[in-house]
Amino acid sequence: MIQKDKGAWAWVPVLYFTQGLPYVLVVTVSVIMYKKLGVSNEDIGLYTSILYLPWVLKPLWSPFVDLKSTKRKWFLAMQLLIAIALLGVGLSLPTNMFFISSLACFWMAAFASATNDIASDGYYMLGLTEKKQSFFVGMRSTFYRLAMVTGEGLIVVLAGFLENKYGDNTKAWSVTMSAAAFLMLIMTVANFFVTPKYEAENTVDKEKPAGFLEVFTTFFKKPGIGIALAFILTYRLGESQLVKMASPFLLDSPDKGGLGYSTEQLGTIFGTAGVIFLSIGGILGGIFISRDGLKKWMLPMVLSLNLPNILYAVLAVTNTTNIYAVTATVIFEKFGYGFGFAAFLMYLIYIADGKSKTSHYAIATGFMALGMMLPGMISGYMQQWLGYDGFFIWVVIAALPAVFLLKFISYPADFGKKTTVPNE
Repeated sequence: MIQKDKGAWAWVPVLYFTQGLPYVLVVTVSVIMYKKLGVSNEDIGLYTSILYLPWVLKPLWSPFVDLKSTKRKWFLAMQLLIAIALLGVGLSLPTNMFFISSLACFWMAAFASATNDIASDGYYMLGLTEKKQSFFVGMRSTFYRLAMVTGEGLIVVLAGFLENKYGDNTKAWSVTMSAAAFLMLIMTVANFFVTPKYEAENTVDKEKPAGFLEVFTTFFKKPGIGIALAFILTYRLGESQLVKMASPFLLDSPDKGGLGYSTEQLGTIFGTAGVIFLSIGGILGGIFISRDGLKKWMLPMVLSLNLPNILYAVLAVTNTTNIYAVTATVIFEKFGYGFGFAAFLMYLIYIADGKSKTSHYAIATGFMALGMMLPGMISGYMQQWLGYDGFFIWVVIAALPAVFLLKFISYPADFGKKTTVPNE
């Protein structure tokens, strides 16, 4: 086997860009695409939220990834499968059954992406010493965010440009998703060449679980796990609904309560200013927790995740379409999300700590994904029932359960000092 830390300056950026790209395409870009192809808000909210299911269920097969073959082989295979699935999305859009067929391809991409996450995170922990894991976490986070800029920004801007060029949204998005598939293929080839073979087949890894059932029984026997899971499920109760309806809100015409923005404008705002401030918020959140510990920052970070959502309610109630007001709203919401999410990730690390921590972290992030999926599924129906103004007011109210549960969860006050914060 190759010595740990070898080539990390090359493979960490490439691996985590490749981890972030399919996630943002499946979870975020799909919402924008379906909105531009005339799918209703109810169907967008329901079916794109169900795409979270692979990330919810990934704990079921995370021990299998641990026990069988090498993590490098797993993520290379999954990345290739993602490229094929995205090409399937692009080719299916001009067909009469585009919604069902493209959703099926997104499902394939989602399952492959969730499995890629397990293998990539395991490879990161295996291929780097503890010191280097901490050292490279900033680069890991940066390139994951760059993938989000590429997805929410450049790819959406490309789609908007092609919409104007062709005058046909279907053709524009078909070409765009095919281009995204080609980009994913390039990244897969890059990972093949830059990732060293740290693992050998059939070697015993002391971090691997002894058995499949042991992973789950030890996780659910952790002290206070019931309250912990309730907190994980409600931490993003409001944000999970907002993220599904924010793009439709900006894209819908004013007569439907929306702001009437174009695809290119949406891509520019979300994919540049939004992601930049999301990254800044995440970086600052990690710095503050590593300096002071989790306890000091948990409440401020819960509030920072939710209070900026009030600005969306203000836009909807006042029907404000001013570009500066909209951009400022997105900036504050994304910064608050990045800052507040740092505490959430650190809490997940605390829950996963101990034996089989790789698989336990997968279980914890599975519940995190469930907390995004279930509220997101009803978001379109809530929006149609309440209107955009009532919907965003409801999103603000949905922050209350997590704030209430704060007093019942327990963790060391200084947890997180000089501890690696992974990016999911």
